[in-house]
Parts: sequence; C-alpha cells; structure tokens
Amino acid sequence: MMTVGERWEHFEHGADVGVRGIGATPAAAFEQIALAMTAIVTDLHVLEVLDQFATIELEATSLDELLFDWLDALVFEMSTRAVLFARFEVEIQDHRLRARMWGAPVDRVRHEPAVEIKGPTYTQLRVAPDQAGGWLAQCVVDV
Repeated sequence: MMTVGERWEHFEHGADVGVRGIGATPAAAFEQIALAMTAIVTDLHVLEVLDQFATIELEATSLDELLFDWLDALVFEMSTRAVLFARFEVEIQDHRLRARMWGAPVDRVRHEPAVEIKGPTYTQLRVAPDQAGGWLAQCVVDV
C-alpha cells in the first residue's frame, strides 16, 4: 500500500528512459521504481492484480548494486513469464532483498505494450536518502 510521499516517475534520457522511485524506506523506493518500470510498458490502470507470480531473493554489496540486480531480475521475470507486474512487496535487510510480485499475463489487446525493456543500465544508478527524509532509487533502463 502506498503511503504519503511514495511515488514513481520517469525522466528523459536520450533514446532510453529514466525510472525513479521515492519512498519512506529503501524497500518502498524499490517498490515504486518497479512500478515506474512497468509503466514504461503499459498504463498501470489497465493492469489487474491476479496472482502472485514470483518471488525474488537477491544479495549484493551495496544498495546501488542491489537496485541494478532487482531491476534486472524484474526484466527477466517479465520476459520469461510474459507477465506484467502491478504490485510489489519488497523487504531489504543488510543488502539482502526479498520481494513478491503480483500481476497478470500480458494481454496484447488490453495492455497495448508500448516498448520492451532490455534491462537496467548503470547510468544515473543511485539509491540514496532524499531531501524530504525518504529514499530515492533511480537509474536509466535500456528500451
């Protein structure tokens, strides 16, 4: 569930797309950036949350590396399962991530996928506290 101050956004970056998640914690920011990534592909309002499709567990040496691995794992899951995720529950502790994702199989007529995301890049990759006392997670994804 989204709380006050949590949101996602896109930012321009040449031929690619920047994604950004803002939340009260790093985990909340990771949930929001995942929504931003899904919103590149389709309008989130047409997605139905049907079933839990996947669980991801990752470990990294830094939050930046964990973000890259998280987005890369999401791209893999979306591609191999032909699913669009619309809900995420992320837990982060000591650079270890455990996430559950819910969504629906891709329906080309209903979802009208705009682009295919190839993967995250290290361009503008950053996880850090923001000026409002929350957390920001961002990077540019290759489309």
